[in-house]
Amino acid sequence: MESPAETSPPSVHVHAARLTYGGRALFDELDFTLQSGIWTCLLGPSGVGKSTLLRLIAGLVPASVEGTVSCDDGLPVADRAAYMAQQDLLLPWLSVRENVALGDRLRGGKRRDLAGGPAAALLEAVGLASQADDLPSTLSGGMRQRAALARTLAEDRPLVLMDEPFSALDVITRVRLQALFAELLRHRTVLLVTHDPLEALRLGHRVYVMAGRPARLSEPLEPSGSPPRNLHDPKLLALQADLLDLLSAAADSELAP
Repeated sequence: MESPAETSPPSVHVHAARLTYGGRALFDELDFTLQSGIWTCLLGPSGVGKSTLLRLIAGLVPASVEGTVSCDDGLPVADRAAYMAQQDLLLPWLSVRENVALGDRLRGGKRRDLAGGPAAALLEAVGLASQADDLPSTLSGGMRQRAALARTLAEDRPLVLMDEPFSALDVITRVRLQALFAELLRHRTVLLVTHDPLEALRLGHRVYVMAGRPARLSEPLEPSGSPPRNLHDPKLLALQADLLDLLSAAADSELAP
C-alpha cells in the first residue's frame, strides 16, 4: 500500500450530470472533475445529492441519473475504483479477516493463507488484529466501520470513493485513521464525502460545497500543506470558519422557498 496501484492515477470527469426527484432537479448539467493523485472532499446539506454523485462516479446509479463519467486516459472507471458506502456492508457469515479479503476472492483469487497476508497487516493497522477471526455480529459499530475501512484499503485501487467513512468512529480513532488513510492513499485519486468541515480541511487538497436546487459546486477551498494537516494550525482553523460560512449559506438556501 506504500505505492499507488498505477504509476499515474486517473483524473475523472463528470459531465452534464442530471438527477430529478419528485419532479424537481437535484442537480442539472453538473460538471465535476477529480484531479489525478489528490484528495477531493465534498460537503453540503443532507439530501443535496452528494452520495448520488459519488455513486454516479462508481457506476452504481439508478437509470434516472443522466450524465457521463470518464477518465482522462480513456480507460473505464469501474474496474479501477474502490467504493465505500455509508453502511459497512460486511457479510455476516464471514470472519472479519475474510471480509477484508473478499474483493480478491470475488475476482477469482485463490484462497491464500490469510493469517500473515495483506488482510492481516491492514487489520493490525486499523486496530482489529485481535478480532480478525470474529464474526461481524460480535463487533461494535465503530469496529465494523474499521473493518470496512480495511476492506477498502485492501482493494488497492488508484481511484477511491468514500461516503462518510469515519463517521461511526470515536473522535480519537477517527483522527488516527484519518492520518493512516492520508498516508496509505497518498498519490491516489480520492473523493471523500463528509459532513465534517475540519476532516475535509485536514485531508483534502480541494474542498467543495454542494448546494442549491439544482445543486451547484462552490469554488474549491485549497488548504496549504500536505495531508494530514496539523489540527492546531491557526490557518486551518481560520479556513474552517470560512467553510462553516459556506455551509451555513448552503443550509439557508435549502430552506428558501
